[in-house]
Amino acid sequence: MLSKDKIRKYNAEVIARISAFMNYNSDFITSDIIDELVNECGIDRTYAFSLVLASACYMKIDEDVEDREMFEYYFSEMIHYVKKEDYENDPYYKNIKITPVKEKDWELREAVIKPYELIPLDDLKELPDGRIIPQVAFFDCEFPYPVILQGGVEWMLVTPNEVETMREDIEKAHGKVATYGLGLGYFPYMTSMMDSVDSVTVVEMDETVIDIFKRFILPQFPKGHKVRVVHADAFEYAEKVAPGEKFDYIYADTWHDPSDGVDMYLRFKALEHLCPGTEFTYWIEKTMKHYLPKEL
Repeated sequence: MLSKDKIRKYNAEVIARISAFMNYNSDFITSDIIDELVNECGIDRTYAFSLVLASACYMKIDEDVEDREMFEYYFSEMIHYVKKEDYENDPYYKNIKITPVKEKDWELREAVIKPYELIPLDDLKELPDGRIIPQVAFFDCEFPYPVILQGGVEWMLVTPNEVETMREDIEKAHGKVATYGLGLGYFPYMTSMMDSVDSVTVVEMDETVIDIFKRFILPQFPKGHKVRVVHADAFEYAEKVAPGEKFDYIYADTWHDPSDGVDMYLRFKALEHLCPGTEFTYWIEKTMKHYLPKEL
């Protein structure tokens, strides 16, 4: 068993190493590397991937005791081998076809996750002993996904990470629903299909994104009549409009990751009291809470 001090140390160390790898070297691992390990060593692909990832994160698991402990206590709970068929029948992936389009500095198109590219999969996982473990994954083949880029940088996308991190929040949606942030419309698509949901109001501040969505994506929604898109700043809407709308359920997703999300999350939380009868949920809230200032 790991001591509490070691768990605290390893929690920070594993998150830092995996984050650095994903930010700078996420497609370093290739099919050739994994195939060679599987064929020569007789190990499965998940374990082969784990060994290569550990090495790529500068872990010397055969020499360093702490590196070995991090590998043994974290990697088996962290890395997931996902299959294309696990997601290609998701209603959004199955029914929404992407037409490439450019508007100003925005671009809608399809991109591809490479085989064995490390991708985020779900919120941080917290175990009873205090270990906090990133949830990451890889495919063994290419996986296409829709994306909106701004200035050539991916900003809005629908990958397995969005599917997994939104799953519980989508299941909770009911009645008159609002969501702050449009993205590519995964949340409004899935909630609009639910019998328990009467309407979905989407609040988005970028007019070009709204225009692309309304022209190329919303017409493919089987129940698009339930969806209303409002051009507004989400915080102004949350403070001045939402209280009078009497929403049953509000979901906020206006950030890219915890680095830009913590402040926005806290601002939305501070406005919850204005809608006392509303249930609130937030994208990657479990992860977000681990990045909150310690005094909160």
